Amino acid sequence: MSEKIYSRIIGTGRYLPEKILTNHDLETLVDTSDQWIRERTGIEQRHIAAEGQTTCDLAEQASLKAIEMAGIDPATIDMIVFATTTPDKVFPSTACLLQQRLGIRGCPAFDIQAVCTGFVYAVSVADQFIKTGMAKRVLVVGAETLSRITNWQDRTTCILFGDGAGAVLFEASNQPGILSTHIHADGQYEDLLHVPSGPSKLPQSDDIAEKTMAMKGNEVFKVAVNTLSRIANETLDANNMTKDQIDWLVPHQANLRIITATAKKLGLSDKQVVVTVNKHANTSSASVPMALDEAIRDGRIQPGQTILMEAFGGGFTWGSALLKY
Repeated sequence: MSEKIYSRIIGTGRYLPEKILTNHDLETLVDTSDQWIRERTGIEQRHIAAEGQTTCDLAEQASLKAIEMAGIDPATIDMIVFATTTPDKVFPSTACLLQQRLGIRGCPAFDIQAVCTGFVYAVSVADQFIKTGMAKRVLVVGAETLSRITNWQDRTTCILFGDGAGAVLFEASNQPGILSTHIHADGQYEDLLHVPSGPSKLPQSDDIAEKTMAMKGNEVFKVAVNTLSRIANETLDANNMTKDQIDWLVPHQANLRIITATAKKLGLSDKQVVVTVNKHANTSSASVPMALDEAIRDGRIQPGQTILMEAFGGGFTWGSALLKY
């Protein structure tokens, strides 16, 4: 009987642009207040990419930090899976652009578009390649410049989003790593959270609302909380585990109220939940790997502990990954 292969984390990294936009800064742009934003979202500030700074620029910095932590030669990476909603170009993929930056040649590199669930989707794909022996060392990246598709005149959405990048290196191992991944989608909710236009559906006017994110917040909140609770139970059931066996919840950082509600349903204390949304707002596919990196680097997450990562995003898409660090 062949030995079971797991995908284990060997390195993580994150990068946030230098420019910070605080809630007080937003008070000068739209009719809002620091108190209102904090009470409803838990967000205090967001990072904004500089003019000319791209998603790939952010991803490169996060990836280099993950590679440095792992102590590996980038040439030994044999796959790049890149989650983003805001690619540098229509094509080639941002994964190929990153591959070039890192000096890697020949291995497969491709993008995944599942919006805020993108990183979890990418982890699931990477895990399948490692488990089947088709890849041994995979770089998984989530990176976004959401500021480029944000309507800064819309006070209901502009307070929510920011830019950033996170990267995680996975390696084939006979020691437990990823235990399972679970990914889902339901396109019937398309209009609740979307950008109305795209390359094959160009806007018919110069209306900025057609080119930027639109969201029905209350409806998204309700579906998100219920969906994330369900997928957490699905993940535990698949592994014959109970809630008290989870050491850490590393959720998508969209809204503190969603994170708190999900943790409560799981019976997890505040100390078991990694929260970074206050520092950088919703960074879509970048939020889970950035939160994971922060908690690993500051020593909260320790070897041998069990981590539940979960996310929910436009589509709707949702997913989870259960792993041993």
